[in-house]
Amino acid sequence: ISVVFDSTNNKVIIAYRDVAAGTPFPLKCIVGTVSGTSISFGSATTVKDCNPTGMSLAYDSNAGKVVVAFGDGTNSGYGTAAVGTVSGTSISFGSLVVFATNETYYASLAYDSNAQKIVAVYQNSTSSGHGTAIVGTVSGTSISFGSAVVYNSAETNVQAIAYDASAQKVVIAYRNNGNSSYGTAIVGTVSGTSISFGSAVVFESSTINDVVVVYDANAQKPVVLYQNAGTGSYEGTAILGTISGTSISFGSSTEFESDT
Repeated sequence: ISVVFDSTNNKVIIAYRDVAAGTPFPLKCIVGTVSGTSISFGSATTVKDCNPTGMSLAYDSNAGKVVVAFGDGTNSGYGTAAVGTVSGTSISFGSLVVFATNETYYASLAYDSNAQKIVAVYQNSTSSGHGTAIVGTVSGTSISFGSAVVYNSAETNVQAIAYDASAQKVVIAYRNNGNSSYGTAIVGTVSGTSISFGSAVVFESSTINDVVVVYDANAQKPVVLYQNAGTGSYEGTAILGTISGTSISFGSSTEFESDT
């Protein structure tokens, strides 16, 4: 499941795989309206019946559009994206666009408001699972992409991205299987339709599993949340990052859940 806020229409959009609908499992999106402490929903829209291998949403505030990215299980797992337009309590999508002609997993999206671009990160299965990034430009109801850039030349099978509005950079947190599966982060700078990266920084010197990164606009810091598998009890852990130039440093981690 992925969720994003559409600030133009004051709606939330949720993407999910509908297993109950039968095979191939469809990727669907649905629009939610918040009122007080409640939420109501319109009718779901099918993006594609495709057995999606992961999914992620981002909102392009310049274009006023929602972007969804996923691995298309009915098209060799190719990395695929579509642009969504919210109208009332429904959402419609333009044509599907392939951004990676190989099997992709763990796609994660962020919108860079300074560059006015969408950044997608994913695991590239045909390059030994390398962590890869690509920049997208929304135009109307479609999206086009630049060239893919590898940010981690090793298997990278969990990853997440967020945009730091204060630093005007994106930050990617991931598990680096090329370095004992340590929790690692890297800062990216978007220029045109390309992206470049600073040096990778280890934030957890043990194995991590699931990872999420979010930007705290009040503190003007990225926060990484992850499962610390190196302890043997898989605690939920959080750590605060500070971006300076093209690098990132971290404070001490905080355990927020002692159980698995």
